[in-house]
Amino acid sequence: MIRPLLPFFLFLAAPVWAQDRLPSHCIALAQGAETVQHADFAPVERDHVLIRYLDHASFLILAEDGTAAVTDYTGYIGTIDAVPDVVTMNNAHSTHWTASPDPRIPHVLRGWPDAGRPADHQLDLGAMLVRNVTTDTRGPFGEGARADGNSIFVFEAAGLCIGHLGHLHQIPSEEQYASLGRMDIVMVPVDGGYTLRLEDMVSVTRRLKARVVIPMHWFSGASLTEFLRAMEGDFDVVDTGLSEMTFARADLPARPAVLVLTPRWLD
Repeated sequence: MIRPLLPFFLFLAAPVWAQDRLPSHCIALAQGAETVQHADFAPVERDHVLIRYLDHASFLILAEDGTAAVTDYTGYIGTIDAVPDVVTMNNAHSTHWTASPDPRIPHVLRGWPDAGRPADHQLDLGAMLVRNVTTDTRGPFGEGARADGNSIFVFEAAGLCIGHLGHLHQIPSEEQYASLGRMDIVMVPVDGGYTLRLEDMVSVTRRLKARVVIPMHWFSGASLTEFLRAMEGDFDVVDTGLSEMTFARADLPARPAVLVLTPRWLD
């Protein structure tokens, strides 16, 4: 059963600029904030993060000072001329990356190996910290089987630990779970074929123990519905009818929830 929107989620509020990033209970690795100029995205309320589902596996993650990240960036985010501070990419398919990112983007983080070395990102932008944990990909889709071919990107902002599982093909090892740390919000691919089969994805999602789960990477309502049914019981299933929402650590639900967002480009 999909329940209506629950009251613990908060919407976009008046902007307040943050002075320091609220510490999270995740495992931050980077040190020292970089100087960032924000001109394209309006900031959100202090100690809040906005998440907008753009398309497929792409999300906009917006911190309180306007720091903006886009996941699985394909070169297009909508009709507005806005430039994210950082984009992440996984090249399992063309719908997860681009060979020609906007040259105005200061930080382009690729999630696959470079010169035989796994991707290793620890980027501190002040209000947001971005890091990755690599996982293996399998054939025959896309680039085929590759060690460390996918990155789970973790975004720490407003005291929240936000994970994007990318094009996950393997059940994480104990070491990988430990490297991820404790998740508050996680974006989970639920196609059931190109990534992990749904039974395994449900198991991974439950293991991560996030308070909010956002399904992504679904090609039809069938796999999404199957995932939602599998998550019922221990999770509230929430049909929001929305494309974006804001979150604060203090307002996360006591009972974990699967939050269904509707993809929409920025316009």
